[in-house]
Amino acid sequence: MECREERPADEQAPTPLERGLLHIWQSVGSCAQVCPERVFLSRPVLQTALGEHHGLLLTQGGLVYSFGELLWRDLSVPVSDPVLEASLLGRMVVRVAAGGFHCGALSEQGNVYVWGENTAGQCGLTERGIAANITVSEPCPLTVVDSDVVPPAAVRVVNLAFGREHSLALSAQNELWAWGSGCQLGLVTNTFPVWRPQKVEHLSGRHVIQVACGAYHSLALVRSLPPQNYNTQKPSEKRERGQSPHYTVTEKEEPFVVDGGHYCPLGVELTEVMTSETSPRRRGPRRRLQPGGRSAGSSPASVASEDGKSNTKQKNLPAGTKLEPDDPLTQTDGSPKSQPLPGCRSNKKSAFPDEMELQSLLQKLSCHSLEMHHTSGPGDTDSLSSYTSDDSCVSSTPSTDLLTSSYKEDFPIKSQSNNNSGLAVPYSSSPVCLEDVRLCLEAEEQALKGKKSSSLTNINQRGNTAANRRRSLPGTPTRGSPRRRRPCACKPSSAGRTQAAAPEEADDGLPSLDTEVWSWGRGSEGQLGHGDQLARLQPLCIKPLTGEEVIQVAAGSHHSLALTAHCQVYSWGSNMCGQLGHVNSPVTVPQQTKLSDGLRVWDVSAGQSHSLLLADGDCVQPVLLYCGQRQEPMSAQSERSNPNQRSCQRSPNRAESYTVRPTLLPFCMEMGYASSVCSGGQNCTVLVDQNVMGFISAIHEMASRERQFYCWLNSVRKLLLTPLRNRESSCPSLGEPCTHLFFSLCESFVRLSTLIGRHSTSLTYFQHDVQGRDVTSLPLLMQTEHFLDSYKEYCSSVGNFQVMGGFQSLRKLSLECLDSQQTVLAQLCVSDQSVGGDADLVSLLYRPLQQLHQYSRVLLKLAACYDVLTAEYQSLHQGFSQYESLSLSLLRRKKEAETTLLFWKTHSGKTTEVLRLPQRRVVCESSNRSLTLQNAGRFSNHWFMLFNDVLVHTQGAIPSQSLFSTHHVYPLTCLWVKPVTEDSSSLYAIKITCPEESFTVVASTPQEKNKWLRSINQAVDQVLGGGGQGSSPGVMGMSRTASYTFTGEGRFKDAKYTGGWLAGRVHGRGTMKWPDGQMYSGNFKNGLEDGYGECIIPNKTLNKPDIYQGHWREGKIHGFGKYKYASGEVYEGCFSDGQRHGYGMLSSGKMAKKSSSVFIGHWVHDKKTGYGVYDDITRGEKYMGVWLDEQRHGSAVVVTQHGVYYEGTFRDNKMSGPGLLVSDDDTALHGEFSDDWTVNGKGVLSLANGDCLEGQFSGEWTAGLKVVGTYTKPVVDEPESKDRSSVLRLGQYVVPAGQRWVCVFDECWSRLGCDAPGRGERAAAWENIAVTITTARRHSPDLSKSQTKVLECLEFIPQHGEPVTTANYDNIRRYLIKACETPLHPLGWLVETLVTVYRMTYVGVGSNCRLLRQAVQEVQAYLTHFYCIVRFLFPGLPDDGGIIPDPPASPAGRHNSDTAEQAVMVVSCSSLLLPLLLPRLYPPLFTLYCLQEEREEAQYWERILRINKQPDQSLLNFLGVQEKFWPVWMSILGERKQIVSTSKDACFVSAVETLQQISTTFTPSDKLLVIQKTFEELTQEVKPLLHGDFLWCMDDLLPLFLYVVFRARIRNLGAEVNLIEDLMDPNVQHGELGMMFTTLKACYIQIQREPTT
Repeated sequence: MECREERPADEQAPTPLERGLLHIWQSVGSCAQVCPERVFLSRPVLQTALGEHHGLLLTQGGLVYSFGELLWRDLSVPVSDPVLEASLLGRMVVRVAAGGFHCGALSEQGNVYVWGENTAGQCGLTERGIAANITVSEPCPLTVVDSDVVPPAAVRVVNLAFGREHSLALSAQNELWAWGSGCQLGLVTNTFPVWRPQKVEHLSGRHVIQVACGAYHSLALVRSLPPQNYNTQKPSEKRERGQSPHYTVTEKEEPFVVDGGHYCPLGVELTEVMTSETSPRRRGPRRRLQPGGRSAGSSPASVASEDGKSNTKQKNLPAGTKLEPDDPLTQTDGSPKSQPLPGCRSNKKSAFPDEMELQSLLQKLSCHSLEMHHTSGPGDTDSLSSYTSDDSCVSSTPSTDLLTSSYKEDFPIKSQSNNNSGLAVPYSSSPVCLEDVRLCLEAEEQALKGKKSSSLTNINQRGNTAANRRRSLPGTPTRGSPRRRRPCACKPSSAGRTQAAAPEEADDGLPSLDTEVWSWGRGSEGQLGHGDQLARLQPLCIKPLTGEEVIQVAAGSHHSLALTAHCQVYSWGSNMCGQLGHVNSPVTVPQQTKLSDGLRVWDVSAGQSHSLLLADGDCVQPVLLYCGQRQEPMSAQSERSNPNQRSCQRSPNRAESYTVRPTLLPFCMEMGYASSVCSGGQNCTVLVDQNVMGFISAIHEMASRERQFYCWLNSVRKLLLTPLRNRESSCPSLGEPCTHLFFSLCESFVRLSTLIGRHSTSLTYFQHDVQGRDVTSLPLLMQTEHFLDSYKEYCSSVGNFQVMGGFQSLRKLSLECLDSQQTVLAQLCVSDQSVGGDADLVSLLYRPLQQLHQYSRVLLKLAACYDVLTAEYQSLHQGFSQYESLSLSLLRRKKEAETTLLFWKTHSGKTTEVLRLPQRRVVCESSNRSLTLQNAGRFSNHWFMLFNDVLVHTQGAIPSQSLFSTHHVYPLTCLWVKPVTEDSSSLYAIKITCPEESFTVVASTPQEKNKWLRSINQAVDQVLGGGGQGSSPGVMGMSRTASYTFTGEGRFKDAKYTGGWLAGRVHGRGTMKWPDGQMYSGNFKNGLEDGYGECIIPNKTLNKPDIYQGHWREGKIHGFGKYKYASGEVYEGCFSDGQRHGYGMLSSGKMAKKSSSVFIGHWVHDKKTGYGVYDDITRGEKYMGVWLDEQRHGSAVVVTQHGVYYEGTFRDNKMSGPGLLVSDDDTALHGEFSDDWTVNGKGVLSLANGDCLEGQFSGEWTAGLKVVGTYTKPVVDEPESKDRSSVLRLGQYVVPAGQRWVCVFDECWSRLGCDAPGRGERAAAWENIAVTITTARRHSPDLSKSQTKVLECLEFIPQHGEPVTTANYDNIRRYLIKACETPLHPLGWLVETLVTVYRMTYVGVGSNCRLLRQAVQEVQAYLTHFYCIVRFLFPGLPDDGGIIPDPPASPAGRHNSDTAEQAVMVVSCSSLLLPLLLPRLYPPLFTLYCLQEEREEAQYWERILRINKQPDQSLLNFLGVQEKFWPVWMSILGERKQIVSTSKDACFVSAVETLQQISTTFTPSDKLLVIQKTFEELTQEVKPLLHGDFLWCMDDLLPLFLYVVFRARIRNLGAEVNLIEDLMDPNVQHGELGMMFTTLKACYIQIQREPTT
């Protein structure tokens, strides 16, 4: 209900308003008589919406007010006292919309509320009403639901537009939804009304920007689709995207044309269901709304059903004859009555007898329609059919708009047997039958086939291209998907305007100008803009507006407006009252409104019979322009005299007086600064802001100047660049370099123009809603970099063209090409007081730079409106500084270009022409001998020229004649300058350093020296990306990044380097590329490779490159790295001075090749020297011993894949001297060897059965031996000779374990910064660790989170100097665990490398049981060396086996120190380091143990399987376990069950399961803990069987533990026992753990000795 008295509390005391002031007036009456009425409200008005006779106001705070004829409430509310819509309080409304007779509101959450007339379903099926309601008196929510998704989801709406009988909603996904009645919905349906909002599928997938509704038609502003290919790309698209210069500035020189080469379908087919009867909603009477017979929006159909009679006389007339009602204004209901269509029914096949008669009639009517100042009586409806419409006809009934066809072809008019051919007849209120439609469509097809015209539109207009046709055909598949608009500077806020929603781009937040206008609905007045009067049931693109950069559309009752970015207005549709603002014909296609010079429109609105425009004038304050009806028509007077009647004609009568072109409303200058206009019915409103502190005027000045600037850019592009570009493309005359530069200039001009156009559009949207915008969201502040880059690029392109002398040639070209337009061109240059000639073009194209100063000036004005401490001031002042700085900088660049052009003109010649480049600018030169080379000859001539990119030194030069013999060019990027201290000789010298040479120049005076020094420094600073201000001499730019190509002799000859420099030398990270393909990428130091780097060296012989990745020092490979040879070999290890030196692994070939091998060991000067392991994969042999100069030399062990084991000495790469050879069957030979596997000398051969052969041996082992000696068979029970056993003992010729892999530990010491083990600074070692970890973390971006966390922990140096106690011992242990997790730490690298060499030694062929002792000793040696390194890092650790005392006790506890025994912790290398190392060495080591115990394991396992077949009690009895230890109960899944004699695996289950875990552990200490837990579990199970405490005795414990071992069924128990025995900590051998281990070992031995039967 209305709410006049109940106002919000804050409205009780009105306060003076500065923003959102509302003025309203009626459109009728002369301009001089119109007096706007000021509407006083306590809150600023944000938006207005006008219907036919009512309006809505949206104020700050989301309050909605109504005024006018509120028919749904039987109220008439004056605008001076609007009614508050109380039901919308608290909804936070952000947008309102008014249709013909209904209203809508949109909340901040995107919810829609509608109320008003609902006879056509325009209010939809609201949540509070039913479909039968013809009015909705109060705002009711209307939900828009997308049923295409699962589950159906509510749609968030961002904009509304209402017509008389239809409603449109724009969603946040830029999709369109419609409900109501009529073809103006654009829905594919034949059932009206549409009660629930439905998606307009024809625009699905398109980005809808804005919608507008007329009485019975709809408009949509849609973003254009990207072109499918280049050939179909429109000029506007090419301009915006900056394509090839040939196409960037091409414009449509001819007027837009309408394509007649295709048939535009009407949309959906009319069915019998649709036309059989009128809509049920029309059956109910509507007299309750309008007493006296007048019904709101009544249609001919509704009137006919009420009265059932007709006052119009029916006549049978020939086809094409115009029928007129007797007097439509004097009829009782004010509407033409129902009658049949005689011209359509009776005379379907009639035609004019003569074609000339038709042509003459058409000519008369055409001439008559253009008499715009004629007067007519009230009943005069003598007009073209294009001015005929029925605004109130039944929407579901197709009118004879569908029968009006028009086709435009390049052929003369011929007769057409089509009824109602372009002439007006009274339209029947009864439905049109399908037969009539069918005959009409057939006639249209015949007209198309015969290339005839049946329209009064311009037949000389011809079709557009196929690309245009594709973009406007209904049903064309669309591409792309709608995207959710994001908030940006150009987008109106939710409380802003309804008419123009800002299109936005996802990339930079500025509106897109690449738009299209689509229309649909009734077109009898031509309001659809398709060149005909046909209706469209689906949206169709208006092709003439494509590419015109439309930014806003508006719809009046029967006409349409479109506003472009260059401030032009296109209008089409009904022009009865001059509302189109022009007299152009035809009105069925968009035509430009005639505007006075200097007016730039930036807001439009359309009413019933008028248009209201908001434009920029000569001053900053905007002006109002009006076109349309001037004096009140008789129809309105009669309506007021008889309030019970309403005119229901199809269109308003021709006004007695109207304007032909928009005229200025004089009162607008007194209002203030208008921000938006709105029209509806016969009313107009304007929202005005007061200029407080100059803020509003500054905003308007910025927007106005930007629009003016864009219009100027558009004119320059159209009048100058486009013709010149087209001429140059077809007939080049500028010369090769200038032509390319001119094309580049055109491209940058178009890019700048596009940016300015989008910016001006964004500012226009900003003006519409200044109240809801933050000034910091201005595009000039949000997109500063984008603007600065565009202006810099444009200035550079103009300067480059100027420097190369292009304007001289361009002037000639312009005189030839633009002879007829020189006056227009002069107008573009009128503001520049230039002399003429090519200077006109120069100043013209430099003029855009002046806009930067305008930006800074306006931003400074805006900043003055804020306090200095506010964020707004800071942002605005920063923007002012940036734009002012760029303005000054670009003016300097302009001056530099002019100076450079003058320099080239002065010193023109062939020799200097080689130095002339577009981007090059002269800074200074020494033609006056102000600078010369030091120690130059007396008669030598030196000329120095400093440009912005190079320093040129010429010799033998004559500057006055621009001649020189030789010249050197020094790029400024790699040039260092330093002043030389003045000495006694008074030389004003400057030292110049370049990568390959240095020289000293001498200035003539101190002033000249300072001038050159400052100029060079500034030029170098600018070329390096600085501000060009110049730094302190001698310091500036010592370290920089640049590119340079070496030319002198040396390693870098012809190489191109890109990277860091320091004082003329390569320094830092960089890349060096040689012409032959060699490349180095990595670190440099003092001109040489130093640090980590990657190098590719081509190998021409093998046609593959060598690749090295690793460390360098002083230009040579030095340190650890990986070298991949072209031959396929891969070396990974240490280098020294370019040679393999230290630890390294060389892989030769692959498994598939014949010579596959792997060597890992020590290298000296690129040769194998020292201990190493060589795995000859091809022969199946592995050598483990000493090398010397690539040859096997010294003690070694050799094993083969056949199980043969040899240990002995090698000389000269072969077996030589004493050695021991053992075969796989334990046959052993100890003797003198002379060659590989060849014996020659004394020896002893021992067979596996104990027999022995001693004597002289000769021959090869594999081929057979010759023996001269004694055969001895041992006597039974004879003790073995000690001498013989010592001869056949293994390990006597093996390299001691402590001497193996010394190179690995040396490398680790080297990484810690020590020259030798233990020799180095401890602090330096920790610093090296921290630097290594930090560097590795920074250069390894692919690390996981856990790895990064570990490295971050390792970067911190732990406490290492303090004594180690039990308290901080754990800290050391935890640090070592983390360090060994990553190979980037030196200790982690050591562990990883030791694992590698261990596996290389004892995996594969090395899995020989005779290597077990060596493998165990090697592990123990690892621990010893490793512990030395750890003790170096943590000197507080004791020696191996030492003790760590507890920390000192507190003073309070010292009195117990004498009696209490002090606890100590024994530290050994095995207890500290074995857990870090053994788990990784466990697989090969345990395999050797298994091979060693293979025979005993077989015996053990056979007895385990046999004895385990017995039940538990039987086995306990067999093992001699006392019955008191026998369990009685067992637990199965928590349930106790008694153990019987047949039970199996039911006793001591927990102890058995615990012992089985011994196979899952790695270190002896962990295995001993498992044994200990087994004893504990055994004790816990026995305790319930006994009473009181008891102690185990071995007689009781051994049988019971033997039972547990039997039931545990542990495979390889012998290997486990031996591993524990060999590697367990000696400190625990005689303790409790040692006793438990002895028990387990005894059980294993006992099981082995069990009898087999």
